[in-house]
Amino acid sequence: MSRLSAGHPSGGPIGAETAPPSRNWRKALLSVHIATAVGVLGTDAVLLALGIAGMRGSSPETVYPAASLVGTWLVAPLALTALATGALLGVSTKWGLVRYWWVAIKLGITFVLNVILFLALVPLLSNLADKATAGDALTTADRMPALVAPIAAVTLLSLNVVLAVFKPRWRIGSATG
Repeated sequence: MSRLSAGHPSGGPIGAETAPPSRNWRKALLSVHIATAVGVLGTDAVLLALGIAGMRGSSPETVYPAASLVGTWLVAPLALTALATGALLGVSTKWGLVRYWWVAIKLGITFVLNVILFLALVPLLSNLADKATAGDALTTADRMPALVAPIAAVTLLSLNVVLAVFKPRWRIGSATG
């Protein structure tokens, strides 16, 4: 065995250290955050496709129960997890929650989208699904929010992606930005 692989459980050089648990914990948390945030964006895109289908005359008995299931069982838990993991990352990393504008904006967007999701969109989609399965006629005014909400969500979540990738260094409370 060479000196580089002998004596250390990782097979690395003698005296090599493994990453501290806090670093591994943050990486795991970041992985969950990215996965859930991407999941929210993807499932909102599904809601957008269903909203377009509903507006274009696809069967309401198919479209709105599916949208309700996606909203309730996919978007809602993913969005809540993305919010929670984002907040935990904010308090456990150098970025903070309100130290940099990009983090505060992402947190604000994610929080507002969660509030709208739980207080308005999930109940709306459930109501549309109930009406559609009961055979009630759905007007354009009934269907429109199921299209507008995902358009807004996909747009704002895409802004979150841009902010996360570019991380503008504007500091909150700094005269130089």
